[in-house]
Amino acid sequence: MPIATSKLGHIVLRVRDLDRSTRFYTEVLGLRKTGEIPGVMAFFSTQSNPDSHDLALMRLGPDAPGPEPTRAGLYHFAYQVESEEALVEAYRTLQEAGVRIAGTGDHGVSKGIYIVDPDGIEIEITYEVPPERWPKEANVFAGTKPLILT
Repeated sequence: MPIATSKLGHIVLRVRDLDRSTRFYTEVLGLRKTGEIPGVMAFFSTQSNPDSHDLALMRLGPDAPGPEPTRAGLYHFAYQVESEEALVEAYRTLQEAGVRIAGTGDHGVSKGIYIVDPDGIEIEITYEVPPERWPKEANVFAGTKPLILT
């Protein structure tokens, strides 16, 4: 019998510079810092999440190698916004902050902006399309149309 999990609890990322990453996740992505092990780890949550954290950062040091796109492991993780308008506003905010935007996509079930954090870790800012608006003519998870942000 499989384990009855209820949701993804949290993600822990290894980063080179804990202070730099803390600024990125709080000042750009708007997460709130919920705790820390000084100089070692920092813990964050979205504004609406009452849990202790949904993201933790663990300091490795400045010489740690970055992520490698051809290795097995994490590709990206996503933070969700509440509307298409919020996604457009997020795009503008990311541009103004000088965040590297790796791409965008209209996936049918969702629309997303792919960004890269200071350590090269990819993050998606996503809007989940209501099921009644999912495409009917194709696999709803295989959408690859470019996202038009106006």
